[in-house]
Amino acid sequence: MQNMISELSFYLSHPFVRNALIVGVLISLCSSLLGVTLVLKRLSYIGDGLSHVAFGAMAIAAVLNLSGNTILVLPVTILTAILLLQTGQKTSIKGDASLAMLSVGSLAIGYLLMNRFSTSSNISGDVCSTLFGSTSILTLSSGEVRLCIVLSAVVIVAFVLSYNKLFAVTFDEDFAYASGLKVKLFNLFIAVIIAVIIVLAMNLVGSLLISALVIFPALSAMRVSKSFLSVTVCSAILSTCNAFAGMLISILAGTPVGSTIVAVNLLLFLVFFCVGKILKR
Repeated sequence: MQNMISELSFYLSHPFVRNALIVGVLISLCSSLLGVTLVLKRLSYIGDGLSHVAFGAMAIAAVLNLSGNTILVLPVTILTAILLLQTGQKTSIKGDASLAMLSVGSLAIGYLLMNRFSTSSNISGDVCSTLFGSTSILTLSSGEVRLCIVLSAVVIVAFVLSYNKLFAVTFDEDFAYASGLKVKLFNLFIAVIIAVIIVLAMNLVGSLLISALVIFPALSAMRVSKSFLSVTVCSAILSTCNAFAGMLISILAGTPVGSTIVAVNLLLFLVFFCVGKILKR
């Protein structure tokens, strides 16, 4: 135990480890805030589909040798979210089908481009890192950390300011619309914010595991809490704790960062599921 504490203190003395923990906690917090809304509106699949689109955009950025791939990935992911929301129900291909088509197509095109045009000598490693996360979270530049802090602050402030309206849209869109609320605008707001979160989380857990940050904390909180506010607060606390614990375990045990965080989320969900069953009795 003493050796583990000493080793942990040694790692935490390095700025890059502290930066990674800050970024990981902020990303998890932002993911959990909208996770409750997405789960209740049965839109959890949007995060998964947009993450695959982000993978395709990242592959294009890698082929074009763009040093800051966020410059391309973020606008493409946001634009896709807007297009899906605005046109998904007005075309012959409905929202869920078009999202599935984009999801699979982006994965295939992304891998094809990286395999055919990438200049890297380790294509399989690059693809695996992009899909499942990598140790690049431990090599973040100061600019990337500042960008993550700014975008996270924007997401948190936007959520707090629009909390009541999001609550109304989440539970009863018809009533919200009748009350004069611009429902389409707030659905658009949700899509844009989740697109930003997905791009931020790419380096942390990879494109295939991003949905876990959105879904697991919300589902865990719903096992023991009932009101929208309590579920949101509980989800935020669980998400940040899971990310912090997962990253520490990853550093000490040498396991993949993204997979470890998801495993901690899954384990805690099982605990809360059992606790929820006990409380019902």
